Amino acid sequence: MHAMQYALTLPADYDMRIIRHRVESKGHLLDDFPGLGLKAYGIRERGVDGSPVNQYAPFYLWADPEAMNRFLLGDGFRGVVRDFGRPAVQHWQGLFHRPGPASDAAPRAFTRRTETLAERADLATVVADAVAGHEELAATDGVHTTALAFDPRHWELVHFTLWTDGAPQSAGDRFQVLHLSAPGTGRLGTGRLGAGQQW
Repeated sequence: MHAMQYALTLPADYDMRIIRHRVESKGHLLDDFPGLGLKAYGIRERGVDGSPVNQYAPFYLWADPEAMNRFLLGDGFRGVVRDFGRPAVQHWQGLFHRPGPASDAAPRAFTRRTETLAERADLATVVADAVAGHEELAATDGVHTTALAFDPRHWELVHFTLWTDGAPQSAGDRFQVLHLSAPGTGRLGTGRLGAGQQW
């Protein structure tokens, strides 16, 4: 599993109805994209849920890294680049994925929190603690899906959770979900680290 996100930060006076219409008209195009686990079409609006910006920032969980490459090099992403410029695309190696009790309902929000790993931290312990936190979160009412991923270049973890109701402020930056494409969630697996796995 791979996690991926790019963010298009828009002017403060940008009419976010343009993004809403774009997702409404094009969001279904990835509903059956081979190799995609899920894509949450997320936005933040300036002044809503504490957001300082207007932003379109979809989040992806890929079951197949080759599918991620096909998407980034294909017509769909070419349209994003044409209309908004080429964004920096962040991606992380998946460590954990689990559907929650509300996985059959439509999510209304997602949260994303990035955690930089301290230089002297014991990585195995930090990751094990983070996985345990997501295991607990996966049993929480209102959770649709939760995932944990890792970037060894910048030594950071990213915590991602889809919520069917309002997301708690403590969970990280909050995004409204305009649409969810989820053709391959069954192929994402749990992504859990094996017992005793060495780093």
